[in-house]
Formats: sequence, C-alpha cells, structure tokens
Amino acid sequence: MPKANIIGLGRSGIAAARVLKQKNWEVILSDRSCSLSLQQIQQQLQQEGITVKLGDSLTLDPNELPNLIVVSPGVPWDLPVLVEAREKGIDTIGELELAWRSLKPSQWVGVTGTNGKTTTTALVTAIFQAAGFHAPACGNIGYAACELVLKQDQKPYDWIIAEISSYQIESSLDLSPKIGIWTTFTPDHLERHKTLSNYYNIKAALLHRCRRQIFNGDDPYLHNMGLTQWQDAYWTTVKGKEALLCDPSKGVYLQDNWVVAFGELIAPINLFKMVGEHNQQNLLMAVAAARLAGVDKQAITETMATFSGVPHRLELIRTRAGVAYINDSKATNYDAAVVGLSSVETPAILIAGGQAKKGDDTEWIKLIKAKAAAVLLIGEAASTFAQRLHDSGYDSYEIVETMDKAVQRGADLAADKAARVVLLSPACASFDQYQSFEHRGDHFRELCLQL
Repeated sequence: MPKANIIGLGRSGIAAARVLKQKNWEVILSDRSCSLSLQQIQQQLQQEGITVKLGDSLTLDPNELPNLIVVSPGVPWDLPVLVEAREKGIDTIGELELAWRSLKPSQWVGVTGTNGKTTTTALVTAIFQAAGFHAPACGNIGYAACELVLKQDQKPYDWIIAEISSYQIESSLDLSPKIGIWTTFTPDHLERHKTLSNYYNIKAALLHRCRRQIFNGDDPYLHNMGLTQWQDAYWTTVKGKEALLCDPSKGVYLQDNWVVAFGELIAPINLFKMVGEHNQQNLLMAVAAARLAGVDKQAITETMATFSGVPHRLELIRTRAGVAYINDSKATNYDAAVVGLSSVETPAILIAGGQAKKGDDTEWIKLIKAKAAAVLLIGEAASTFAQRLHDSGYDSYEIVETMDKAVQRGADLAADKAARVVLLSPACASFDQYQSFEHRGDHFRELCLQL
C-alpha cells in the first residue's frame, strides 16, 4: 500500500487525506498545533482510518520514506524537509495539484493575481452558473479543491473555477487550466518569495500553462509586461478601445458606458452594482472568460444586475445614522487598502492595522491624508503605522489596539467629524489577533450590528 504524508490539518489537508484514503493509500496527517478543536478532528479522522499526529513536524526516516507528500496552502514550499524530500525524488505537491490529478477531465478557469482574485472568481462562478453550467468555485474561495474530488460522483463538473494563490502555484507544477486570468500584480508575500521577480515568475508559470490567457491591461506592471510578452493574450481595460494592448477582436473593454467583448456590445455598465473602477475591471475579466467559454449575453447581463460582491471585500454591513459601515478585511496589503479607501465616500473613518507585511505604503498614506478624517489603529502594527503617519504630517490617528474599541470609537468620531463611512481596511494580515481575515471581518460585522 503506497504511503502519503500530509502537512496541515486545515480544510485542505483533511480533504486531501480523505481523497487518498479513498484511493487506498496509507495516510498520515501531521500538524504542529495541538488545540482542543484539532484533537476532536483527530478522533474523527482516526475512526476513518487516517493517522493524525498533533504537535508534530514531518521528518524523513530513511528506512520508511513516503511515496507522496501533500502540503496545505499555508505551508512554506522552502521548508527544509520539503526541499530534502524533493532532492530525494519524493513526489511533493500541494493539495490543489492532488485535486487536479483527479479532476483533469473537467475544464478549469484559474484566477490568480495579487488583488482582485476573490471578486473575479466569484463573478466568473456566478456568470457560469447563471448560464446553467455545473461550475463550483474552489481554492481560496468556496470548496477546498479536494472536496470537489470527494463530491464528483454526484454530478460531473462542466467547469471548475479556481482562485489560485502564489503559494498554491508553487506546489502545483502540472496544474493547467483551460482559461487563466491574471488580475493584478504588486509586491506582496515577499517575506516568502524574497524578490518581486520570483513572485512574478511563479504567477507567470501558471499562465504559461493555460491554453488561453486573460490579463488586466489597466494594471501598470502587467501592462508594461504585455508590451513585450503575452502577445497572444486577451486583454481588458476600462479606458476604452484605444487603450487595449491587443486587437479589439481579442479585447474586452468599456466604451461609452457599455461593456464590449471581442467587438460585441454586451450590456450597459450601469447595470453593475459594485462600486469602484477596480470592480469594473474584475467584471471585464470575468466577461472575457465567460465569452471564451461560450456563455451567452443573457447570463452575463443577469449576473451584472444581481451580483452584490463578496464578504470581506468592500462589504456594506449596515448604515446607521447616515454612516455606512464597510468591511474590507480582505485588504491585507497596502495596494488592496488603497483600492478600499479609494472606493468609499469622503470623509471616512479608517480602521487599520494587524500583522504588517512588507511593501510600499507611500500611496496609502497619501490617500489617508486626502480622504480619512481619522485613523484608528489596531494590532501589532499600530505603533509602527502611528509613527509613519506622524512622520508624514498626519496626526488624526489614535492607537485603540482592539476591534471592539475601534468600532465604538469609529461610531463616535463619525458623528463628531461628519464622516460618511467607517471603513475596516487593515492593510495587514490578521494573524496577530485573529485566525484569518474572515474571522477578523466577522468580528467587525458582529460589533457593527451591535452598535
């Protein structure tokens, strides 16, 4: 019986373990943590015949090497044990690649990029489903990819719409979607990928394996690369036909307030409810994928009129006393936070902070000075952000430390400063105070509804 080691007892790792167990592998699942909730999962999986080791890090026993190692998305690809495993010729892959091996017969759309992935993936999924396709979303949204393998006997998939991070691309060397979308490219995850060039090449590797490639032509970095590379790609722009990087027959663009795809009028853009030019761009990429997949105009128009966005990305929680409370917890880097603050009405009360990432905060601070009546700082990054704001000549900030204090103080300041919006757009990861950006956004929502 072949033997597999799986690292990470999250949703992806559990699904991968069950897939391999179903295929008669001997499966050992390990996780460094040993929490009470993991102990409960451990008991359940042991009953299914899956060995679970908690408080454990994988080591390679020369006398008992596994045939396969599967890593969950958050596990660093350059972990010494994984480097050693690859050097020894052990098949070492990510959970998404494991799913791909079983789901190759289905057609895939792969969506990657620094920002905009989740909304674009959700839009593609909504349009494909409106067209009658059995087309679930997976990866960083919807199902873990291996959960789709476990469900595939119920009804074959017409398309699989996968949101794919750089971490997942690194560990998925054969994953080859039929259609690939690259939303944006700005510095992110450099603590893992080290250089911008490495980060770009990881993303590019996925797109090179896709049969058809769709790019955001309004992203400065991708636009620049498109002048010398990606000549056969499909390009999108909100700036009209003249701004396209390709022949209009391969472009999707806004012209006179209409969405135009490959030379054909699709629908007026005012049907689309989501705020911000960046969301119009996300829509254009989704329309490009839909038309390449043969989806008719009616399904696109229907989705434009009904799609209201995704949780934690410029999500309107409530309006209270004329003030909109908006959850943008998914803005985990400076560029995403710039998009968030750009998209809301002025003046705004901004809640920011968490676990800081590397990156250039220049544009973000400039926008804060232009649009924020006050900034409330939480989490690990609070004192660093306070110093940066002070040094830039902006002093309307307060260190409040916790989300509870930030929401209450935000409500008070909104009244004092006649602000139209209280916006959570942290520009940071969440792991200092929360399990995930979703956990952080859910807490913000709960506190806003309690006001």
